Amino acid sequence: MVTRGGRRRVTIADVASRAQVSTTAVSKVLRDAYGVSPAMKERVRAAIEELGYRPHAAARAMRGRTFTVGVMLPHLRNPFFADIVDGLTDELSGTGYQAILVQGGSTQKAEKAAMDALVDRQVDGILLVAPLLARARLEEVARQVPVVVLGRHERSPHFDAVFDDDETGAELVVNHLIELGHRRIAHITHQDNSTARPGDLLHVIRADTYRRVMREHGLEDEIAVATTYYSEEGGYDGAQELLRRPSRPTAIFAGADQAAFGVLAAAHDAGLSVPGDLSVAGYDNTKLAALPNISLTSIDQPGVVMGGTAGRLLRERIEGRTTAVRFSVGPSLIVRRSTAAPADLPEA
Repeated sequence: MVTRGGRRRVTIADVASRAQVSTTAVSKVLRDAYGVSPAMKERVRAAIEELGYRPHAAARAMRGRTFTVGVMLPHLRNPFFADIVDGLTDELSGTGYQAILVQGGSTQKAEKAAMDALVDRQVDGILLVAPLLARARLEEVARQVPVVVLGRHERSPHFDAVFDDDETGAELVVNHLIELGHRRIAHITHQDNSTARPGDLLHVIRADTYRRVMREHGLEDEIAVATTYYSEEGGYDGAQELLRRPSRPTAIFAGADQAAFGVLAAAHDAGLSVPGDLSVAGYDNTKLAALPNISLTSIDQPGVVMGGTAGRLLRERIEGRTTAVRFSVGPSLIVRRSTAAPADLPEA
């Protein structure tokens, strides 16, 4: 085959000849199949590098595999999503697979179009991060191509699920604020048009846990929830709403770091110091949260681990596993300078 520039495209036969192995052996190395010795892998990969061989995507699709994995994110603004993609690409490194990213958007219509685009491009597997569509639709896609859903707690025999123990994470942060002496603790949660069962949605679990822990400590009358979005704008608007209430909170737990950044901005604009006048905590422990000028207390859910696990599960599905797997990671509390005892805490 001749390329557009007039040069002949390097073929799998060329690689086999250079590595002095069969074309079947080259194919196995490209697929990262079992039963290939390290020495053979090294010879084949050296030949691929030397010859500049690139498998033809269309030809691979005709043979039943394209060595591409689709990743659908709600949007590209949340820094936590970058951790997930880092983990996925680390897991895929050296396997021949490449990730293709698409943005699902904020509506089910846009999400369906993005997911259909991945299916139409014959990706070998799809990672869906916090999708909006109903489980029935996700299962319909999973019957066509291996699917891993990240961020929803659903059980399905047709796709795998990777998620954080959101209940434990929310308990950790609310208990931390109560132990500091806070009583007027407010929460910012997320709203979307998801058709999933509410109990499977991470933001619902975090908000419900906040309410439960507050009640368990006799603070039911202090429960205050602002329902906006897990975005900087949503956090800013939610904080403004909460700070205007007659009983102003001394602490705000935002359900995502991105929303917590908006809370910090709202506190600054209101002339409040953090944590002197208002303690702020988030969820995700993004890299931005650790910056010295932000120093946000946050719940660490290991996005790199979650993304890497999703990549491993997708490869297992592609290789033929049919039983469903649910993988939960354990969160931990990272305390930084954005939380402290309330200024009006009586001395012991």
